[in-house]
Amino acid sequence: MYDVDELLEAKRQIDSTLHKIREVVKTFEAKENPSRYKSQLTLAKRRLKAFGIANQLIEDKLVEMENNG
Repeated sequence: MYDVDELLEAKRQIDSTLHKIREVVKTFEAKENPSRYKSQLTLAKRRLKAFGIANQLIEDKLVEMENNG
C-alpha cells in the first residue's frame, strides 16, 4: 500500500503538526481568561489525540514492515 519512505514522510509531517498544535494549546492556556477559548482548546486537544493515534499506527506499520523485511 505505502512504502517506507511515504510512511516516514507522513510521520514527519504529523510530528510537525503535533508540535504546532501543542504550542497552540500552551498559548490558549496561558491567556488571561482561558475559559474564553474553551472550544478552541477542545478542538486542539481532540486533534492532538487523533494525530497521536495516526502517528502510532504509522509507527506500528513501520515496525511490522521492518520485521517482515
